[in-house]
Amino acid sequence: MAINLNNSNVATRENRIGSITGYIGSLKDLATQSECGTLKGCSRCFSQSSSCLSSCALGQLSAIRDIAIIHHGPAGCSVAAAGTYYLDKVMAKKRGVTNNTVYVGTDMNENDTIFGSTEQLKKIVLEVNKRYSPKAIFVTSSCATGIIGEDIDSVVEDIRDQIDVPVVAVHCEGFKSRIWATGFDISDHAVLQSIVQPPREGVKSNKINFKNFYESARPEIIEMFKNFDLEPTFLYCNSTVEELSHLSEALATTCICGTLGNYLGNALEEKYGVPYIRSINQCGIVGFETWLREIGRVTGRSEKIEKYLEEQRAIYLPKIEEVKKQLKGLKAVLGMGPGYTFEVSRVLNELGIEVVWALAWHYDKKYDNGDVPPSMKYLLDNDIDFEASVSDQQNYEVMNILNKYQPDLYLSRHPGSTVWAIKNGTPAVYVADEYMIFGYKHTLDFAYSILDSIQNRSFEKNLAKRTKLPYTDWWYKQNVGEFLVHDKA
Repeated sequence: MAINLNNSNVATRENRIGSITGYIGSLKDLATQSECGTLKGCSRCFSQSSSCLSSCALGQLSAIRDIAIIHHGPAGCSVAAAGTYYLDKVMAKKRGVTNNTVYVGTDMNENDTIFGSTEQLKKIVLEVNKRYSPKAIFVTSSCATGIIGEDIDSVVEDIRDQIDVPVVAVHCEGFKSRIWATGFDISDHAVLQSIVQPPREGVKSNKINFKNFYESARPEIIEMFKNFDLEPTFLYCNSTVEELSHLSEALATTCICGTLGNYLGNALEEKYGVPYIRSINQCGIVGFETWLREIGRVTGRSEKIEKYLEEQRAIYLPKIEEVKKQLKGLKAVLGMGPGYTFEVSRVLNELGIEVVWALAWHYDKKYDNGDVPPSMKYLLDNDIDFEASVSDQQNYEVMNILNKYQPDLYLSRHPGSTVWAIKNGTPAVYVADEYMIFGYKHTLDFAYSILDSIQNRSFEKNLAKRTKLPYTDWWYKQNVGEFLVHDKA
């Protein structure tokens, strides 16, 4: 699907790539329907919780150094700014850099929502530019501005000539999509529209664009890539506007999570010819090897990468094989974003752990290039199957599944979900760090983390004995297949 950078609006994942937030069945059925294009989503008569795409979009953009975000909306819409501001400062300090990004809310009131406030918005943008001298300005919408049709594009056009840094309108109304990951696409679109420049003539680069969340494995990956004469540019945490302006000159683009990075990767390939590494991600043995070999193929460094893999396999594979003996036969349930759910399912399979149910918070039927997500294609091609659902962070559904299957382990990328599992008496592993299962070394560490969780269950048992959950026996007796299939689209 062609990506249109001339329009500041981005089509939602539902409309653009057929993403869904409701499904129940088997993994094989989900993957098969994705391949043949027949997959349809389901809706719910009750929804307990979800996330806001605005937080995803603005969280990504605010991590860029020395920019300004102007969130045009009521004060309540800017509540996420405090957490984002703190996180950005912590990550910058950890890296040893300074991030002077500012996050400004326009504090729309009742009068503004009736009569509009574009003139006030113009004044705020100009004042922010004068006061803070940011390297770029992102003028962002909110649910309130979306509902009343506030024209932030015209505001940006009117003041662009008065400001000597990139200024872009970002349409991130929280209600526009049920899929919060649409916010990742919105932030990528804004960066591509306003900051990324065409490649400079005659410039030769050895850089790899690496889209990730918080660059926690930055030193390790830099050292690894030195073996191949490659240099990663991590996005967007602690990126500079100058770095982002040269993304089009990279040898390739890769990402830690397909959900996070597929829009940027496909857009850079489509517009500038920068190859996008489309493979299963770097989790586990097979994922790490497949990913590095694809980088080698694309960049012409296959020989160096094979030598590196051979050295690392000799160090770590015997240790992984040893711990696998203690994990074999365990049963697991997991709930994560789709970029991790089906990748971690593959890793658990590699470690000899049976996945009895996997929940994805949403599911992308196809990526922007028209392909089925590589993680799903791998599972389908290797005849791996288990029960699966798409549940949009619905903890009440997770609890029903845990009670029914009584797994040895629950894994999630979201702490609220793991807390409920532990209260239920189920050992849980919080896969917080995006690099927790990266490559041979971290796959080994991950296996030991699982072993630690299942060998000492006293905390879970004691907490479960002393916790009264809100779920009744009636709820636990409900067929998990019944409450996910209402109102088929």
